Amino acid sequence: MSEKIAFIGTGMMGGAIVRSLVKGGYSGKIVAADFMADKLKQLEALGVAVTSDNREAAAEADIVFVCVKPGDLEKVLTQISKDVKGKLLVSSAATVPIWFLKKQVPQAKVVRIMPNVAALVQASYTAFCCDADVTEGDKQKIRGILDMMGVCEEIDEKYMDAITGLSGSGPGYLSIIAEALTYAGLKVGLPRGIAEKAAAQNMLGTAKLIMELQEQPAKIRDMVTTPGGTTIEAIYELEGSEVRQALMRAVEQATKKSALIREKICPEDKR
Repeated sequence: MSEKIAFIGTGMMGGAIVRSLVKGGYSGKIVAADFMADKLKQLEALGVAVTSDNREAAAEADIVFVCVKPGDLEKVLTQISKDVKGKLLVSSAATVPIWFLKKQVPQAKVVRIMPNVAALVQASYTAFCCDADVTEGDKQKIRGILDMMGVCEEIDEKYMDAITGLSGSGPGYLSIIAEALTYAGLKVGLPRGIAEKAAAQNMLGTAKLIMELQEQPAKIRDMVTTPGGTTIEAIYELEGSEVRQALMRAVEQATKKSALIREKICPEDKR
């Protein structure tokens, strides 16, 4: 795959995607556009072409990623509208629906994605959805790019708020769990470095068991729970702590917040 890709906006998410493609050895040209010179300097050191001109970046690209905050999206899309005609335009802005994007760039082929910061280490779950103008060939190109960031999956746009609440924000929830497990290790006498590494590797290992063995989480739990053993004592404590309900409420509230932000940016959205 050798399409020229432009990234407009190189903050946390845009920068993570660019770094993921560089790390994965993407063979096409990558151009990054931003008004922050320090961000561009970091990417330039990785071999990425840089510019402060959004239109210049969009004009010379085959695929344009717009990775700016939802509140800045309309301004940027209006600016580059003439430069993305007939091209794939990929938005990573949370909450902003395809119809709103298409309204600003009617002659572009629009893809909406929801990755997460794990793209930095090529371990993101990235959901995407497309407008009707995006062909199967276009989708193959998008999958090729998104798979370099981790795992990708096409979904119905109606699920994007929920994906934002579960996966987009997910590293935030899991980092709290990792921190709690680290402190638990300190409480029982482990050195900090060992506790942090053990907590992180356990989260990674459990995720791989679920993904690679295609097992339900409950089955993984039962694999390590023996009668009268240590695990059942720990699970007994967890079940009384409402940790399940807390996580479910967290995802529910993040999903609701996603919908509220969308309504604020796109008040005419009737969903």
